Formats: sequence, C-alpha cells, structure tokens
Amino acid sequence: MTDAPKVEPEQTHAGAQWKHARPLTACRFDPSGKYVFTGAEDNLVTRWDIATGTATPLAAHDSWVRAIAFTLVGETVITGGCVITGGYDGRIIWWPAAADKPEPIRKLEPAHQGWVRALAVSPDGSRLVSVGNDNLVKLWDIADGRLVAELAGHESHVYNVAFHPTDGTFVSCDLKCNLKQWDLAAGTPRRDLTAAPLHKYDTTFRADIGGARSIAFSRDGKQLALGGMTNCSNAFAGIGNPAVVLLDWETGKPVVQYEGKEKINGTAWGVRQHPDAFWIGLSGGGGGGWLYFWNDVPMGATTAQPADKNTAQEFFKFKLPDSGRDLDLHRDNLRLAVAHADGNLRLYHLHKKA
Repeated sequence: MTDAPKVEPEQTHAGAQWKHARPLTACRFDPSGKYVFTGAEDNLVTRWDIATGTATPLAAHDSWVRAIAFTLVGETVITGGCVITGGYDGRIIWWPAAADKPEPIRKLEPAHQGWVRALAVSPDGSRLVSVGNDNLVKLWDIADGRLVAELAGHESHVYNVAFHPTDGTFVSCDLKCNLKQWDLAAGTPRRDLTAAPLHKYDTTFRADIGGARSIAFSRDGKQLALGGMTNCSNAFAGIGNPAVVLLDWETGKPVVQYEGKEKINGTAWGVRQHPDAFWIGLSGGGGGGWLYFWNDVPMGATTAQPADKNTAQEFFKFKLPDSGRDLDLHRDNLRLAVAHADGNLRLYHLHKKA
C-alpha cells in the first residue's frame, strides 16, 4: 500500500480540470469523495466523476445555483437556486446523487421569495436550513421536505449559514454581517454576533456591500471563519480586499482578521480549515484568483481589538488561472476543488508532484 503524500501547501499544484460551457458559481465534493457537484450560470447543476471527468447534468432550476448540500449518507444531493439578475426560481430540489440520469425527487417551490443563497445540513442529518433574499432562515425536515420553522430577525438578505459541529446550534450571517446563533431544537435565537469588517455602506452609491460569501467552523467548533470583502471603496464596482474574520465561538469576539500581504482587489469566496493547522482561503475578483494559506491562531489569542486591527498575513499564496467562485476540500485533505469564473472546474493538490 502506497503511503499518502505529505501535505505541503507550498508545493500546491494543478491537477485535473474540466470545462463547462458557462461560468461556475459553486462546487462541493459529495461525502463519498467520488464526485464534485457544481452550479453554473446556465442554471445547471453538474456532477463530475473525479476519476474519469465524466460530467452528468442535473437540469431543473430556472436560474443560477450557488447552494449545494448533502445528506449524511451521500445518496441525495440538495441544491438551492440562486438568482443573480433577471428573475429567480427560489427553489430547493432533492436529487439522487449517484443515479445514472438524476431526476428531481422533491421540489420546494418557492422555498424562498428570491434567491436561495445557502444551505446546510444538521450534524445528525435530520434538518436542512436555508437562507435567502427574503431575510428569512428556514428549517426543513430532510426526510419529507416539511417546513419545520420559519425564523425571522435578520433585517437584510441572509448570505450564509453553517451548523456548529457539536453544540446543537447554527449561525446565519446577513448582508450587513450581523450574525445570529440559533438553537436547532427550539428554533429560537441565542445571541447576536458581528463580523463588522466585512460590511460597508457606500455613501456615494447609497448601497450596502458585505455578507459572508464563505463560512466554516473550525473542526473542533471553537472558531468560526467568515470570508468576504473588506476596505471596500466602491460598492458598485465591488472594489475592496479579500479577508477572513475569525471569531472565538465561546466569546463571540474576534480572534484575528486574515488578509493578504498584497492588497489585491477581490472577495474571499471560500474558506476551509485544514487538519494540519492552517486555514485555506479562496479569492476572486479584479485581482484574479488566489489560494491563500494562513496559520491557525491558537485559542486564547482573542484580543480586545477589532478584527481589522489584529491581522495576520498568509504564509503562502498560489496564483490561479482565473477568478475563483467557490472552494471545497476533499475528504482526503490532499485535494481542493475550485469553481472558476472561466467555466473550469479545477482540482489542486496540496503536496509535491509525484
């Protein structure tokens, strides 16, 4: 049996790539690690077999798809439609993940009035949570698609959501980077948090720009990472710098703000913690596409300073051929999938070339 390669971020290199007809908007590995599912601007969900590159289309949405989640056993993929411009479907659809020709099992339409921006499945696999442009957080029964609870409280579009791995709660983040921690069993809010550096009101264009474009708990559940844009100088053009705000989950206070040494234009569209004690961030925007690697910040490093005053820069970054729109880490912890704006799904390896 061949030993697995040693993880070395500085040795990151491109692996397989597969071309889609339109820009990609999302990507997720399924729990088995056999497939990557992508969303795209042609309204298609595509299943890619990473061993063969075989692409299988899943067609039932009437708009772009940004949200993808999975049941625990990986037999069904759940996708949420996300409308960017010109109409929307607001749907959530259940699909058989491994079928030769996947057809919808169940459709919730409309699940939200407007975009479905993000989905997450509870650690026990019983509940699906969805968030969208109607300012609502909704809980659904995985088994039958029944609406369990409709949770109000956000005052702007809800951008992202994630379940805590162990404490029975989940967190949602809206456009103004106001966060709410919700009790799953009771369907009630526990506390309010903020990732203020990732939001700005542009007085010139009279527009808010912000929202957690990416979100992830640390594997031990002690920290919450939220990625987006900071230092925004033009909301209309989306000019700002990618950043990830890391919160201490117990206190809710900022631990650090991860930034780039070079202030490129972009947004942090993806974030994941690697078990080898570093965080991975994906940037896309006017400054092109980049993978960032930041060292873990130990617990107990929380400061009283705002996150944007307590910053850390990457120990390595990797240039991508085009802007990244989403990122996921394979279960082997050796490969990354990146959905690119040029329509390519690319896999990257975090080790030396063989």
